[in-house]
Amino acid sequence: MLHDEPNDHQSPSESFVANLSNVSKAFEDGDQRHQVLESVDFSLSQGQSVALKGASGSGKSTLLNLIAGFEPIDSGELTLLNQSVQRWDDDRWSDFRLRHLGVIFQQFNLLTPLNVKQNIAFSLQLNGRKWDDWCDHLCDKLGLNTLLHRHVSNLSGGQQQRVAIARALSHKPALLLADEPTGNLDEQSGQEVMSLISGLAHQSNSAVLLVTHSQQCADFMQQQYHLDKGSLHVK
Repeated sequence: MLHDEPNDHQSPSESFVANLSNVSKAFEDGDQRHQVLESVDFSLSQGQSVALKGASGSGKSTLLNLIAGFEPIDSGELTLLNQSVQRWDDDRWSDFRLRHLGVIFQQFNLLTPLNVKQNIAFSLQLNGRKWDDWCDHLCDKLGLNTLLHRHVSNLSGGQQQRVAIARALSHKPALLLADEPTGNLDEQSGQEVMSLISGLAHQSNSAVLLVTHSQQCADFMQQQYHLDKGSLHVK
């Protein structure tokens, strides 16, 4: 399980949901080495929302994957909830994702054997929690009240994305990662979805890191960064 004490490299006054210090990541492709991230410094505080922009292949999704523990960093230090992840094993990573992380994917990644309510409640059940007033509030704001018992495969793309948002926020995660969450939606639906994501994340006090190509979507976040040639730049 995760512990509450800060790591040895952080002063008591510093408190970040996620903090990257001098982090680098490269991938091997045959004889070639591709440096995707190089000496990246980045921090995200509780309740803060940040948009990450950049060209395709610039490493935006890689950065999200490092923070979620789907890929290891090559060098540098990553801390989550003031704890260095350097010695985390698979169980420790699973515990963090289960209790403290929400993820919204471009492809939704809903559990197709389940209906809407079962999808939203999935992470709650894994945490040993039950449906509560917050879930009712999410469904009300996302317009899902009349769809709770409908199979997710019978929903429109916009409706499926709303289910994905509710599932990601149902346990009030400390950190919400959103990877092109409006990529499969038309412009109007995308704007509506971003308004809901930013508003509901604010209500749950979740930190948000959004990867997007859309300037309109990025404008919903408090701060914007641009990733170029492996380096982050404040926009």
